Amino acid sequence: MEEPWWQGGLAADIHQSLRAKELTLPVYKGHSPQIGMRRYFVDLLSILSNHCHLCPTARHLAVYLLDLLMDRYDIPVKHLYAVSFTCLLLASKFEEKEDKVPKLEHLNNLAYMYNVTVVLTKEDLLSMEMLLLENFSWNLCLPTPAHYIDLYLCVSVSESDLHNGWPVASVTEIKDFLEKYAYSFLDFSLQDPTFLHFRPSLIAAACVCASRICMQISPAWTTQLELLTCYSWEHLVPCIEMMLMYYENDIKEATTIRKQVTVQRREQEAVGNLSHPVTTGLLFQQPSCHPFAQHSAALYLFQSPGQDLCSAYRDSLQASRLGRLPAGSAAGSLRSCAALQGGLWAAGQVALGTEPRHCMAVAYGSSYFSSHPSCAAGCFDG
Repeated sequence: MEEPWWQGGLAADIHQSLRAKELTLPVYKGHSPQIGMRRYFVDLLSILSNHCHLCPTARHLAVYLLDLLMDRYDIPVKHLYAVSFTCLLLASKFEEKEDKVPKLEHLNNLAYMYNVTVVLTKEDLLSMEMLLLENFSWNLCLPTPAHYIDLYLCVSVSESDLHNGWPVASVTEIKDFLEKYAYSFLDFSLQDPTFLHFRPSLIAAACVCASRICMQISPAWTTQLELLTCYSWEHLVPCIEMMLMYYENDIKEATTIRKQVTVQRREQEAVGNLSHPVTTGLLFQQPSCHPFAQHSAALYLFQSPGQDLCSAYRDSLQASRLGRLPAGSAAGSLRSCAALQGGLWAAGQVALGTEPRHCMAVAYGSSYFSSHPSCAAGCFDG
């Protein structure tokens, strides 16, 4: 079996090469007039990649290619589907082995299952691939957070760590749970384009740190992680705050859904007892929740029921100050996520008003792209 690169002798060199490449990544400006539709297409790409069993690096690269194209050009809504499919196929060809690259017919069938009526032909795919490759100068070696996460997870837990104030009983067991958290935070980073203003390596490091906070592992950030990632606690704080906000909202949403389902079930059971007590109970079953909620029973081993996310975050701040990292200015460096997002949005609006936009149809002479969307961008908001 082929050894993963992050476990091989060239891991340090590959990591250094990725870090050098991310310094030359295009600057994301958030200019797309279809920005309101971004979440829909990100979810669509995630669903298709999961069905095709693609690796996280392929999924993240596909989303990143789509982000760059939407940021640079006005792409009509009806063509965004074809662009999204092409981004996914190009990313899978670049990141996966040949036998794992999804077939076009299979991809069209999956899209049809999710009410996407756009069918991409082989001729369309070929011309679209050439168009995208020319746009990226035939260079798809673009680092994403998923390219770093496995390397950083190798040192995510050590025997010197404390779990809930006690020595770690099983490094392997805790690392397995922390990996689930980290990949969930990695998925969170796809949902909000604000994360594109952080370097990919910093996002990956923040995923590991946020996972340690949620699992109440202290210190929140260790010297070993700082040496490997070259990021101090102060560097990670703004990104971690956003991730923890998403995590907290996700837990609240899962709890609300669980309560609503419980109330509905009780109401239906009460009605069923009056009419059809045997069959009506089967009609209302609790749906599956987010991966965090699916493993709730097991996660009680690592999370105290009486301690909410905010207190865990405060504890992690205190632990980092008392730990091995210099964090004297950590408290002063904390900024609210709302302020951060507001500043980035304002900067984007200034740039949008001063920099002329380009039309991909003019640049490439293709009918796939035009200067006006075919419907309101907000139609996919939600």
